[in-house]
Amino acid sequence: MFQTFEVTSAPDQGVPRLAALRSEMADAGVDAFIVPRADAHQGEYVPASDERLSWLTGFTGSAGFCAVLAEEAGLFVDGRYRVQVRQQAAPVFTPVDWPETQLADWLLARLGRAEKVMFDPWLHTVAEIEGLQERLSVAGITLSAGPNLVDRIWNDRPAPPNAPFFAYPDDLAGATSAEKRQRLAAGMGKAGQDSVVLTLPDSIAWLLNIRGADVECNPVPLAFAILHADARVDLFCAPGQADPVADHLGPDVTIRDRSSLLSSLESLSGTVLIAPKSTPQIVADTLAAKGIDPVHGDDPCLLPKARKTAAELDGSRAAHLRDGAAMTRFLAWLDAEAPGGGLTEIDVVTALEGFRRGTNVLRDISFETISGAGPHGAIIHYRVTTDTNRAVKPGELLLVDSGGQYMDGTTDITRTVIVGPATEEHRRCYTAVLQGMIAVSRARFPVGITGRDLDALARFPLWTRGLDYDHGTGHGVGVYLSVHEGPQGISRRSTVPLEAGMILSNEPGYYREGAFGIRIENLVVVRPAPELPGADDRKMLDFETLTCVPLDRRLIDTRMLSDDERGWIDGYHADTLRKIGPLVDGPVLDWLETACAPL
Repeated sequence: MFQTFEVTSAPDQGVPRLAALRSEMADAGVDAFIVPRADAHQGEYVPASDERLSWLTGFTGSAGFCAVLAEEAGLFVDGRYRVQVRQQAAPVFTPVDWPETQLADWLLARLGRAEKVMFDPWLHTVAEIEGLQERLSVAGITLSAGPNLVDRIWNDRPAPPNAPFFAYPDDLAGATSAEKRQRLAAGMGKAGQDSVVLTLPDSIAWLLNIRGADVECNPVPLAFAILHADARVDLFCAPGQADPVADHLGPDVTIRDRSSLLSSLESLSGTVLIAPKSTPQIVADTLAAKGIDPVHGDDPCLLPKARKTAAELDGSRAAHLRDGAAMTRFLAWLDAEAPGGGLTEIDVVTALEGFRRGTNVLRDISFETISGAGPHGAIIHYRVTTDTNRAVKPGELLLVDSGGQYMDGTTDITRTVIVGPATEEHRRCYTAVLQGMIAVSRARFPVGITGRDLDALARFPLWTRGLDYDHGTGHGVGVYLSVHEGPQGISRRSTVPLEAGMILSNEPGYYREGAFGIRIENLVVVRPAPELPGADDRKMLDFETLTCVPLDRRLIDTRMLSDDERGWIDGYHADTLRKIGPLVDGPVLDWLETACAPL
């Protein structure tokens, strides 16, 4: 089913909305107000009731923020969204390249001493506010928490979500909630911690073996929790949300009203751990008001959640085979239909989601499908709408990035295909991207290596041609959880050592604005590498590729490939045919056999 975004403002609505916000700022006596694309849980995907940035500016990207001053409104976005923001945002907002330009530097260049900056303490993390406060205070600028001024003018704001939670099977999780809680509590005891405040929905879902439906495409419960050193948990959610899982949670999990979080924090004592990179500032402020100086550390669920159990890995493999068969049916259909010139980007989205739903076990798509034809493919996180819907034309590249949510696994795959004849430039750029994807797929590396250490492998074939891309090479992926999961990743900013069991994407790309975009994405899982003759005794890791879907052989320039790269492609296609072949038949199987033929 094709999905549209409901709360986006049209560009002409940006002027009166910005004017109304500035009026509220004047009444509050503040010189700047920060509007992030965030909710109180700091998730990438937020419910409609928290889409303040989109409502105000018209920009619908999954990351960014706006700093509103009396005479200027800077809209900060990273490299993924620089084309998109210029196309979507109302002209009264000035795009700012972030993180190249930091918010503190931008404010310091525009505000004078004694001026005031206001923020909503539910929507900004402790680390974010500490860093900003340190920079602004030196210049005599006041940074203060206050009410959300956007909410005062958003008269038709949607109601907050309150979807019921449901239990996630222990056999798919590979461990019971009690086992997980006892394991974390043991670690808390060793660290001298009495309680931990949990604010990330996927951490709470993982810890309690529950799921939710508060956010589209991500089966997470929008809840808070406090884990105590005796393995008890206080779970804070909207009234009635947790009733269906009360028996599943058991007597050691107390269900409380979401509105009681702050009062419960006030009753804590001893050593309290918070994660400054994900905890909202209001949590720290509430604890401080009661004389509690919280300990800063990482969310204790992050690494255990990232290290998938054997059951989770088996489920992910099964999900990828099922999804691979659906993708194969889709690509065979696309190859037959697209050359006629009658398809649009929405037709592609609708068809692909239909093939996934044809598995009869799809719970949801894992994110809104990206279907970018021709120049739209250069918009890295493009989402087609009825207004932007473009024909899929012969002679153009089509980039399709999509995924599925199944009870046993989450998938994410990108394939770029050619409709009709490819140009030499298409093939040259596609092959360079493919070489980077192969380099990561074939990587063998010592224990302790981080994603930052591997990122250049994917970029090197592009760098040698003077090309690059403005996004990370890979992100972590959950198991029937968030399709973007931390803390692991493959990027210049990823400093977390990769460990066995971590699932990541491997997705280099290249984007030529106004012309085309190319991205090739498989999911991989970190595993212990087999021993090699003559190697020393240091422990090594490598990747198992989970995704089984053919590449577009028509776009591969074999003259650019080394023998090892050619061998990897032929091996990948042989493996794909072996695994997916038994799951399809008829013309689809014929198409698969041709698509997987040796180069």
